[in-house]
Amino acid sequence: MAPEVRCDWCGDDPLYVDYHDREWGVPSHDDRHLFEMLLLEGAQAGLAWITILRKREGYRQALCGFDPERIAAFTDADQARLREDAGIVRNRLKIASAVRNARAWLQLVNERGSFTDYLWDFVDGVPVQNTFRTMAEIPASTPLSDRLSKDLKQRGFNFVGSTIVYAYMQSVGLVNDHVVDCFRHREVQRRGAV
Repeated sequence: MAPEVRCDWCGDDPLYVDYHDREWGVPSHDDRHLFEMLLLEGAQAGLAWITILRKREGYRQALCGFDPERIAAFTDADQARLREDAGIVRNRLKIASAVRNARAWLQLVNERGSFTDYLWDFVDGVPVQNTFRTMAEIPASTPLSDRLSKDLKQRGFNFVGSTIVYAYMQSVGLVNDHVVDCFRHREVQRRGAV
């Protein structure tokens, strides 16, 4: 039996492979998960995603289980404490961004009822099913990520440039960017079917 073909970005690191095989590209309609991934994608800016995956549990502990209400209430002292926490990326701007984004998140949810509804409206509730054959074909951003990025920025979010937003869209399943030969492409496609 031939081995399963995967997108080559995950290599053979067990943590990366597990993330690829179980989570990446799966359409998410869970506000808590969507918030977690938004913060993690922002923290990843300029770093390898595996760095963030290895620190994910540290983030979960430091950010109160990704509870936006608790994070939104973080004080300057809380942020200073986080800058000493080796379990996360200790970048001052990224820590401040998590607090700012939690506050913007709560405001958006108050307006729209859920982040899920807001986010999925950008794709009319149906994931974009791409059919890329190689990783080289996958764009770093798209007009859709440009539009979502711009809207998030207008709502007070930061660390949400178009490239970060496109990575976010991939991670939470707004787009299926598993290459067509990857065994997950079809599985994720079926999960996104309406």
